[in-house]
Amino acid sequence: MFYSLTGALAHTEPGVAVIDVGGVAFKCLTSMSTLRALPRTGGQATLYTYLNVREDALDLYGFYTQGELNCYKLLTAISGVGPKAALSILSEMAPEDVALAAAAGDSKRFTRANGVGPKLAQRIVLELKDKVKGLSFAGLDLGDLPAGAPSAAGNAAQAAEALVTLGYSPSEAAAAVARLDSSLPAEELIRLALKSFGSM
Repeated sequence: MFYSLTGALAHTEPGVAVIDVGGVAFKCLTSMSTLRALPRTGGQATLYTYLNVREDALDLYGFYTQGELNCYKLLTAISGVGPKAALSILSEMAPEDVALAAAAGDSKRFTRANGVGPKLAQRIVLELKDKVKGLSFAGLDLGDLPAGAPSAAGNAAQAAEALVTLGYSPSEAAAAVARLDSSLPAEELIRLALKSFGSM
């Protein structure tokens, strides 16, 4: 029904952004990631929207990027993941982190989100693993991503394995190495990845 809303940001509170479009204010339920990306109150903002229809309510969800909206739809299609849990996950993880964690089989990463226990996290990974293959986020092609490795490139895979051995989760290792030039030697990739962890 609504593809997106563009207007003045009238109000924000945790989990809510209100967009004034020509004098009509739309209340959008949203993630903390979207709230952090929005301008100050009164500034111009665009939210990509999803209308959730229930027997007793019409809830409008708004997202700063189409990637976040698409990820929300993928998550809510999973049995047991309702709108609240999906927003909680997207408040903790960017869409590319969701894809990397699912592709790497890292269910533990999802348990950081409020309301997501170990069983639900495992179900999310199980159901998303095949769906995220072939998707690309932030320039990462996830079609070639074996468990725990960011790409088919040997140096990158070696670096990610080393980082996992050092105690980082497969998705953390994959994300750190994926940001780097995979043509660099594995030792250099490991050094740069460790440096990036230190600056986080």
